[in-house]
Amino acid sequence: MTKNIGILVSDNMVPGNEGAREDLFELEEQMAKIEPAFQKFGMATQIIRWREAAAKAEGFDAYLPLFVWDYFDGNQEAFLSEMAKASQQTRLFNPFDVLKWNSEKTYLDELDSSGAPVIQTLYLERVTQSGIQNAFETLGADKIVIKPVIGGGAWRQVLLARHDPMPPKEELPPEGAMVQAFLPSVQAEGEYSFLYFGGNFSHAALKRAKSGDYRIQSIYGGTEETYSPSPEELDDARQILDTLDFTPLYARVDLLRGNDGGLKLIELELLEPYLYLTHAPGEGGDNEGALKLAEALLSRLD
Repeated sequence: MTKNIGILVSDNMVPGNEGAREDLFELEEQMAKIEPAFQKFGMATQIIRWREAAAKAEGFDAYLPLFVWDYFDGNQEAFLSEMAKASQQTRLFNPFDVLKWNSEKTYLDELDSSGAPVIQTLYLERVTQSGIQNAFETLGADKIVIKPVIGGGAWRQVLLARHDPMPPKEELPPEGAMVQAFLPSVQAEGEYSFLYFGGNFSHAALKRAKSGDYRIQSIYGGTEETYSPSPEELDDARQILDTLDFTPLYARVDLLRGNDGGLKLIELELLEPYLYLTHAPGEGGDNEGALKLAEALLSRLD
């Protein structure tokens, strides 16, 4: 019997919607691999607005919130409330408690305390000039990156040099913020994404910003290339996943080269990760990354 899988999306990722994101093509690109790969395992996929997840949950065997690319834009409370309701009626992957934990980047502090190689991060309840000056001193950095604790896709993220004027309030995180030293490697080398399905490594991508920028997302001109990690790099990523007391269905480990030469965790994406399936071998339903995700999901449903 066919299993029905809902792929949850935000309104700005619904094809044909006014106000759709510029990177809507990424959903279409990924679904062109996910849909036929899931079919090979007897699973039919359908795109569902996350705001309708609870109302439609009874018709689905599982939900995957892979494209909820607005939960951080003032929608976290509504999103988590909807996921809690939906999880009472169908399987949610990753599970609700994992999504809730991963929706606030204070999880980096927990991973750091567990021994994961995390980039040093400071947290502020609000961005203030005194708080930022203290961050420069504490981090010993001449450039810092200020990010929302609840954020994604470089939304309201700021790169600031020590003697720069404070940016306008509307450009800064609206509430809680995290501050990290700017690592030159993001421009010189790029950011790495390692993808895992069912706890097993699948594929990796190296993401580069356009000249003069540091943001690696495609909407800012970023590009990606397929990457083959070394055994040592895979060990670094594995060390991060091994600090968890659960095995996520899907995980994306985002890493930057630290000043000591080792890879440092910048984010662990267990909620709405772009899966970079174009960097796994195979097209369409033969894409190895999509097949590994489908196989891992089916094993949990069974």
